[in-house]
Amino acid sequence: IMFYFPQILQAVFSEGDTALLNTVIIGAINVGSTFVAIAVVDRFGRKALFWQGGAQMFATLVACAGLIGAGFQQYGEKLPESWGAGILFCICMFVAGFAWSWGPLGWLVPSEIQPLEVRSAGLSISVCVNFLMSFLIGQSFNSMLCAMQYGVFLFFGMFVLIMTIFVTLCLPETKGVPIEEVDQLFAKHWLWGKVLAEEGIEGGPPAKSDPSSVEKGAASSAGSKEFRRRSQKDPHAALGETL
Repeated sequence: IMFYFPQILQAVFSEGDTALLNTVIIGAINVGSTFVAIAVVDRFGRKALFWQGGAQMFATLVACAGLIGAGFQQYGEKLPESWGAGILFCICMFVAGFAWSWGPLGWLVPSEIQPLEVRSAGLSISVCVNFLMSFLIGQSFNSMLCAMQYGVFLFFGMFVLIMTIFVTLCLPETKGVPIEEVDQLFAKHWLWGKVLAEEGIEGGPPAKSDPSSVEKGAASSAGSKEFRRRSQKDPHAALGETL
C-alpha cells in the first residue's frame, strides 16, 4: 500500500492532483504515528502495540476490500466522493496502525532478542530478510492488484492475521528486560524453552555464589597482598617461606 498508494488513489479519485495531495497526507500520518510508537512503546510494551496494530491493520484491510469491491460493482470504475473518502480513511488508519506498531517494532524487537554471541550476525540476517521481503512485495503488488483487484487487500489481511497470532503465541515480552537476560526469557517460554532444552541449551537465572567460597577468595587475596609486601622488604626470607 505504501509503495503503490498514488496508483491506488488515482484509481479511486479521477484527479491526479488529489491523489498526490493525499499521498502527502499519508506521509505525514506515517511520520507522526512513528513518534507515537516512540512515546508509548516502553509504557505499554511491545506485544500490546503488536496486538493493537495488527487488529487495526487487519480491520482496515478488510474494510478497504469491502468498500472497493462493493463500490466498483455498484458504480463501476468511477466511485462517488463519499466512497473515495471512506477508502482514503481506511488507508490512513492502516498506515497509522502500521507506523506505530509493526513498522518501528520490526526493527526494535530483532535488536532486543538476539543473543550477545550472535548479535551482529542475527541483526544482519534480520535486515536482509526485511529488505528482501520489501523488494518482493514491491515487485509483485502492482501485478497482484491488477489480477486480484480488491482481493489483494484480503490476501495481505490474512498475513497480518497470521503474524499477529504468531507474535501472540511465540514472542516473549521484552519490555524492561536487559539484553543480557533475554536468553533466560526465551528459556522460560512455553515453546522456545522446549526447543532450547532439546538443543541442550540451559537457561534460567545465574547460579548464586557460595558465601564460604567468597570468604576463602577474599582471604586468599589478602594473603597474596601480605606476601608481596614482605617480599619487597626481605626477598630472601619470603623465598625461604615459599620453599
